[in-house]
Amino acid sequence: MFSLNGTSFTNNSLSGVSRCLTQSSRRISAPMVVVAAVSSNGKPGDGSVSVLVENALTESAAPVEMEVKSTVTGGVQDVYGEDSATEDQSITPWTLSVASGFSLLRNPHYNKGLAFSERERDAHYLRGLLPPVVISHDLQVKKMMNSIRKYDVPLQRYMAMMDLQEMNERLFYKLLIDNVEELLPIVYTPTVGEACQKYGSIFRRPQGLFISLKEKGKIHEVLKNWPEKKIQVIVVTDGERILGLGDLGCQGMGIPVGKLSLYTALGGIRPSACLPVTIDVGTNNENLLNDEFYIGLRQRRATGQEYAELLDEFMYAVKQNYGEKVLIQFEDFANHNAFDLLAKYGTSHLVFNDDIQGTASVVLAGLMAALNLVGGSLSEHTFLFLGAGEAGTGIAELIALEMSKQTGIPLEETRKKIWMVDSKGLIVKSRMEMLQHFKRPWAHDHEPVQELVNAVKSIKPTVLIGSSGAGRTFTKEVVQAMATFNEKPIIFALSNPTSQSECTAEEAYSWSEGRAIFASGSPFAPVEYNGKVYASGQANNAYIFPGFGLGLIISGAIRVHDDMLLVASEALAEQVSQENFEKGLIYPPFSNIRKISAHIAAKVAAKAYELGLATRLPQPKDLVAYAESCMYSPAYRSYR
Repeated sequence: MFSLNGTSFTNNSLSGVSRCLTQSSRRISAPMVVVAAVSSNGKPGDGSVSVLVENALTESAAPVEMEVKSTVTGGVQDVYGEDSATEDQSITPWTLSVASGFSLLRNPHYNKGLAFSERERDAHYLRGLLPPVVISHDLQVKKMMNSIRKYDVPLQRYMAMMDLQEMNERLFYKLLIDNVEELLPIVYTPTVGEACQKYGSIFRRPQGLFISLKEKGKIHEVLKNWPEKKIQVIVVTDGERILGLGDLGCQGMGIPVGKLSLYTALGGIRPSACLPVTIDVGTNNENLLNDEFYIGLRQRRATGQEYAELLDEFMYAVKQNYGEKVLIQFEDFANHNAFDLLAKYGTSHLVFNDDIQGTASVVLAGLMAALNLVGGSLSEHTFLFLGAGEAGTGIAELIALEMSKQTGIPLEETRKKIWMVDSKGLIVKSRMEMLQHFKRPWAHDHEPVQELVNAVKSIKPTVLIGSSGAGRTFTKEVVQAMATFNEKPIIFALSNPTSQSECTAEEAYSWSEGRAIFASGSPFAPVEYNGKVYASGQANNAYIFPGFGLGLIISGAIRVHDDMLLVASEALAEQVSQENFEKGLIYPPFSNIRKISAHIAAKVAAKAYELGLATRLPQPKDLVAYAESCMYSPAYRSYR
């Protein structure tokens, strides 16, 4: 059976690997800002703990007793500290000396700016380095939002947020968490697309690892250059298909950085456990190759064996450095590599492709919720896709899997309810020999059709989904055709950024006379039509991947299974309230995203335990509460 992760776990031999977990606590003395807590043999989780303290700041400081719970270890020996990286620790492990004075103010992990208390300013040599006023964390948030709102250009707001992240990490995340609906379009799509296009000009300091062909044969050593050692999530791109903007080469780094910011803000993964990576194999973008400010390799893209060897070295170096349970998220790879990488490493690594699997899961959740407004089951609807790449075929496959799960009908039959249009027209069996392998399951018996509008009129779908990356392709004629044979046509224009959306919210509502159930990939403002205000939904992957990743981490999962994607969709759909439905919304508000992520994490973790893919044993009784307890908090710590 075909699966979204390229494999099927019908008989998991790893389910027998188990080791009971123990919960213990230890007391440590922490007189300074920063200590290094390691075991006597250098491995986390051991009973004996030695504390390395740089005590040069004050000889007479009274030690502060802190209770620190030892990390729950997993069913597989935790030699990489994978599990000990999960909890937000009362102290932060360091291998270097304490930062104080001016260096403390330049350390984004510990800098609190004007929120340093009078006592902290005395203890850590900050007197005179800060103005005399002491302000609260909340007032800092208010002040920063006031500053950011003064920028009219979204890219300026993006740069201000990135500067803040490099200056005061906890303030950055509190700002983002408290104002997620306003700032999400700034730190991620659509603004991140423009940031990637101009990354060479706005680049100031490294925010992740750049691994190029120059590092071939040395990737294991390059990974050791990253200062954090307990990595849980890696987002990696090769920059070949950034959003709907095409090949941006090395400048695609903005995507891993943005995604991991959301892993922390929305999913509660600690910032120090996140690693953004860009694999630079060149670019075929002539404008970048001729741009004097371009920061990547100035050569055409490597392909074939050279490309495969570099990726292979990277994947195994990651496992060697960070262990079996590090999540590797593939992001914005071109179609011809995305499917192959997922299939190749799905059986040996914990891998996830957000473009294929994350998009599929969030769209399926939206469709499940939309059924509350249009009625019927998934299997009673007919689907037509514009775009048959990794997003489109990934969504289609998950819909087919869910229909098969609900009805017991074989997957090969449920696929027949789903049709696709690519650049050459409707995908039909007469084109089979010329089709790429991932398009072939969607080739059905039908005469060739070239134009989308004619395909709509012929197939008569109840659901129209755009994942083409081509803007304004859902024309007035297409939307009106959908509205002629559907009382409430479901129209998803998913392509990012906003300029590439297949249609706008205003077009969908006005051309359908206010009857469309509409969702998009990028946000649109509410639309007024005939005196009624329509608030469109955003099928944003940020609903899924942060909670999905958290679920994998808290369970110690070692592989991703399609059933985890299905339960993630179900969990998200369950969060849509009756009040949301009354407003025409099929996704819950982002203001509740951390609670939503915790529920998704709990469902994903439960499925991992059910499938025998979890290693953190025993299973917690209340997975939602456990997920919430593991989530990173941006609240300031008291330094004494």
